[in-house]
Amino acid sequence: MVAEQVNMLLNGDFAVAWAWKHVEPDVVAAFPITPQTLIVEKFSEFVANGEVNTEFINVESEHSAISAVVGAAAAGARAATATAANGLQLMHEILSITSSLRLPVMLAIVNRAVSGPINIHCDYTDAMGQRDMGWIMIFTEDAQEAYDTTIQAFKIAENEEVLLPIMVCLDGFLVSHTAMNVKVFKDAKVVKEFVGEHRRVPKIKVMGKEVEFSLSPKNPIPLTFGPFAYYDYYFEFKRQQVEAMSKVPKIIERVNKEYGEISGRTYGNGRVVPWNIDDADIVVVVMGSSAGTMRYVAERYQKEKNVKIGVLRVRAFRPFPWEDLQKLLAGKELVAIFDRAQDQGALGGPLFLESLAALYYAKDKPRIVLNYVYGLGGRDLPPELIEKTFNELVRIRDGKEKPFIKKYLGVRE
Repeated sequence: MVAEQVNMLLNGDFAVAWAWKHVEPDVVAAFPITPQTLIVEKFSEFVANGEVNTEFINVESEHSAISAVVGAAAAGARAATATAANGLQLMHEILSITSSLRLPVMLAIVNRAVSGPINIHCDYTDAMGQRDMGWIMIFTEDAQEAYDTTIQAFKIAENEEVLLPIMVCLDGFLVSHTAMNVKVFKDAKVVKEFVGEHRRVPKIKVMGKEVEFSLSPKNPIPLTFGPFAYYDYYFEFKRQQVEAMSKVPKIIERVNKEYGEISGRTYGNGRVVPWNIDDADIVVVVMGSSAGTMRYVAERYQKEKNVKIGVLRVRAFRPFPWEDLQKLLAGKELVAIFDRAQDQGALGGPLFLESLAALYYAKDKPRIVLNYVYGLGGRDLPPELIEKTFNELVRIRDGKEKPFIKKYLGVRE
């Protein structure tokens, strides 16, 4: 049954803060960095006003912020923080520790270009630099999805089959500072019932006794988190993380469906969001806020030029939904992958490389797969540029222009 909701005018940052308010984590650690600062500023107001019972920790750096929530999560708390760009880079050392300790920390990332030169606007180079740290990574399209996905994130990460940290990404300024009507639950109890009033810490057996998987003084047998592991054990720890990650796709799908039952909103199957794909022989693959502009241009393009171009938005980048891509892109004439991230020294951008690897093993591969790198440092992707790109794709499909592997879109060469 869909729960009662109210419309609020929120930007993406405030939407995340309101999701935190409704989940009410035990601990939030905060350090400001543009364009993330509004999340922790707004949430600090909720804490100061007594609207949530959350321990709000002001720290001296992003490294300290992630370290604080690691300690809280290890003690059994539900914990969250937020960052962007160079702040995320400063967290790098602790990100792999968080996933290795199997701590379901929630991290909101407001995607921003990394220095240098200094830039505070959107691209995905910050998150992509951390893509192999063992975190679940979900990219949202707008403020509504940022609210919804933040709520879902706690339930996904805390699932006993998973117990992995999760990043929820939203485009800097394009989503973080752009206001839209966002439906939020009127009663926070709906959210608490959905994710659980408190984090449910699983029990494990140690020396024949059942104990809570946490640094709890109540445990009859004390546990150690993060011990030294020689080569005779380290490999097995890593293998267990991979096994946990392999279970995430079905959990994302299930949580997406369950959330739809209380909100009336779902996002594809939770992993990918297809649009107009079934009988399209040209499909563009994209992430984040650019998908909306792509759909707008594709819809207009079909009406004016009678050419159907499908749009596939990748929502979960980690674990990468390779099976979904194999299924949805099978037999297509041309697939264009759009990357909003640096591709230095590689064949193409991160989304392109992951998609290319997935499609290599498809039974019915697309005939042509190519890569556009766009939007670095917040460079605009206007409808006119997308339409120009679509014209190019049609010419390539029809053999009137040679295909390429990679092209930089909207840059002055």
